[in-house]
Order: sequence, then C-alpha cells, then structure tokens
Amino acid sequence: MVNVIDIDNYNLEEALKLVAGFGSDRYGYLVTPNVDHVIRHYEDRQFRALYSQATFVLLDSRFLAHTLGLFKRQALRVCLGSDLTAAIMDTVVKPQDVAVLVGGSASQAQYLRQRFGLRALRHIDPPMNFIRDPAQVEWCLRQIEDVGPFRFCFLAVGSPQQEIIAQKLKERGVARGLALCVGASVDFLTGIEKRAPSWMQQAGLEWLFRLLQNPRRLAKRYLVRGPMIFLLLRRIELRVRGSTVPAASDAVVSTASSAAIASNPGRAL
Repeated sequence: MVNVIDIDNYNLEEALKLVAGFGSDRYGYLVTPNVDHVIRHYEDRQFRALYSQATFVLLDSRFLAHTLGLFKRQALRVCLGSDLTAAIMDTVVKPQDVAVLVGGSASQAQYLRQRFGLRALRHIDPPMNFIRDPAQVEWCLRQIEDVGPFRFCFLAVGSPQQEIIAQKLKERGVARGLALCVGASVDFLTGIEKRAPSWMQQAGLEWLFRLLQNPRRLAKRYLVRGPMIFLLLRRIELRVRGSTVPAASDAVVSTASSAAIASNPGRAL
C-alpha cells in the first residue's frame, strides 16, 4: 500500500502570496513536511489525520526534493518554513496586525517585536511536554482563541505538538486566521540556532550542518531514523494536489522575500 501525502507545489515567492491573502475571517493551518515528518506520516495514522486536515502543505526539505528527483524523477518545489516565517514577518505582517507566537521564550518574542516592528505580537508559552496534559492543552487553546481573530499564529512547539494544536483549533471552530507549524524557525530567526551556509542549503545538506552543531540531540533523528526514508521510497508518494501555479524555480524569490532573508541577523548565510 502506498502512503500518499498531498503537497501544495509552491516555492517561497508563491507561498508568500498565498498566505498574505489568507485573511482573518476564517481559520486554516499550514504544515511543512520534512524527512522526519514524512516518516512519521507513514508510521502514524493519527499524524496522517493531522496532515489531511491542513489547509496548506509545503515541502520543507531540499534533501527530500533532491532524493525524489533522483530516484523517482519527480520535480517538486521547496518552500522552507524558516524562510517563509522570516519573509512573513518582514514583508507581510503590519505593526498593527495581531500575531501570536506559541513557544519560544519571552526574550525571543521581544526580539521579534523589536526586529520586525510587531507591536501586536502576543506570546504564549506552554510548559514542556504540555501536550500530555489535557488541562495544559485546553489552556493553550483558550489562550490562542482569546487573542483572535489573528492574522498569523506561529506554532513553534515542535512536531507533532504544533500540528495537534493546529488541528484542535480547527476542530473547535473558534479561532480565525492562519496558523503556521514552523518548528525551529523562531530559533533560527533569533539566533538561538544557526542556519547552514547557503551552499549547504541549496545542496540539501542543512541536516548535516544541524547535526554537526548539535550531535547529541539530533544524532538519532538524522543517523538512525532519517535513513529509513530510503527504505520507504517505494511506499510513499508526494502528490501535487489541485491546480498548480506556473512553473518557477524554488531558488527565485521576490525582491521583498530576498530582502527579508538577507537582512535577518539570526541567520548564518
């Protein structure tokens, strides 16, 4: 049986236009699958359900794109979640727009307010492993809902916690705005973690850079779990859903998006 993940085949420029026009009169959430997420999607039926209800699914792995291109002759655009988050904050969110950051520290939230002029950014900081405590999950959901309607809600509590919260917000039907499951993007933006040099990113080797930076935390993910993707290549399919936009290289971004990325001091280019 083939495990199918429906992908919205957009690059950064195209995705930025998409999310900029989403608005605050409805709710949706965006997920960014990488290799680890694709493996989890294959293994975990509940995780598949979270992805099936996502409004947007953007490929977040050049390594996976290169691998599929080599072994399956499949060409997919890439939109890295970290790049998208930076571009949204720098070129889309206006100072008065309501935005929410779930996860990260108070100092990181303050940095984002100052760096991007996000005067209406609200920070919600659930405790470690909160997803295992129904009371804490309820508290987190209510905190997000009470802020709304928001333009963007950046969920930075790791996977699958952030996807669970995103889906529960949809299920409850109270929140309005676009939630983005952005993982470690905030750590990159604020300099807590360094991004790989651009040549490593383009080559699909950002995972190797991260492994060298933090081998104790990431060795299992990248060296034990990650290689499973090669065993699953025949059993997974990343399928472009719906209509596609005109062909464009994922390396080509708008001037505004490029400026957002290049001017971000939290990134190591």
